[in-house]
Amino acid sequence: MTSDRGAPAHLRHAFPWLIATLICVHACMAVTRVTGSLWVLNHGYGEASVGLLLSLFAVAPILLSLWAGRLADRHGLHRPVGFGVLMAGVGALLALAVQELWAIAIGCLLSGGAVAVAAVAIQREAGLMAGEPGELKRIFSWMALGPALSNALAPVIAGLLIDHVGMTAAFGLATLLPLLAWALAQKVPRHRPEPFTLSYREPPAWGLFRLPAFRRLMLVNLVLSACWDAHTFVVPVVGHARGLSASSIGFVLGSFAVAATCVRLAIVRFADDIDEITSLRIAMMVAMLTFLAYAWLPGTAGLMVGSALLGTALGSVQPMILAMMHRVTPVERHGQALGLRMLFINGATVAMPAGFGLLAAATALAAPMWLMASLLALAQTVARRLGTDVHAEGSLHSR
Repeated sequence: MTSDRGAPAHLRHAFPWLIATLICVHACMAVTRVTGSLWVLNHGYGEASVGLLLSLFAVAPILLSLWAGRLADRHGLHRPVGFGVLMAGVGALLALAVQELWAIAIGCLLSGGAVAVAAVAIQREAGLMAGEPGELKRIFSWMALGPALSNALAPVIAGLLIDHVGMTAAFGLATLLPLLAWALAQKVPRHRPEPFTLSYREPPAWGLFRLPAFRRLMLVNLVLSACWDAHTFVVPVVGHARGLSASSIGFVLGSFAVAATCVRLAIVRFADDIDEITSLRIAMMVAMLTFLAYAWLPGTAGLMVGSALLGTALGSVQPMILAMMHRVTPVERHGQALGLRMLFINGATVAMPAGFGLLAAATALAAPMWLMASLLALAQTVARRLGTDVHAEGSLHSR
């Protein structure tokens, strides 16, 4: 991983604008997600409908992620971000103008696709700003603060707007955020990536699965991503069942994101002293134990504590996984690797919330969390083998 190949040296000075762009695109999705979920519950559609609605956030990324990765490898940052901003803006405006279930569903579909398209390009651009492999954890910890910050603020702000102004105000906020994201993206210098190969045909992205470390990273990432989906599904459903207000539900979701933000700030400070595999396995263990106990946590305060523990555990893993992914894949195929990652985690996100809704309706509201605790226990076996693979393949692809 180098900073001089594919990006000018002065590009590093634009790093704060890169993070700010990601925050705004992601916040549009986060506001739409919490507002849409509460709109569905308030109109009596039930828990299964919430799960189906949340699944829509991952449908468009399944279709667009590989294309977004190739687009980023060929054209850099601004073209994919432009597509993402357009999708988010259209989706949010439709949900605002036509507050019906079908319009909100399309808004969820488009805002989810917007995050996928923009995030692949933004993560690729951030990776180019690392001067040496040791900087990758620090770079991606800062990048991971973007979604964490938007998840911390967006549910709280949306909840307050819903309680004190109405659903229309929350949907209106979502329409402004893509415009701000595009304005911030213009602060990042434009540059077209230089071609990395003389071959006309690019190697297919699926060929990356020949790398053992990449396969195992994708599997572990898939389980951890499903944990986020389980938490996102359970909190509004459990909160609504307990009679919590929209603001209280927002604060519970916000506590998760605040904890994720704090742990990522700690990673920035102590990145050089952190072993990725050890921290990954500890985070998986903490998340597993918290999922097992979550159903018995009392009141809003108890749910906030449980969400904070999950935020600490799950928030620490994304910088590690992205840093390892950049180390084990060729630099000219980072966009493809990120696109594949986005494809698989969103493929799971389509099935998981719908499955969570059916599981909760048929058994208990906390059943999705018990399921994720079991999957985390099984994933520990895969995580144990990552260390040797990452070291071997990282050495192969480093300069």
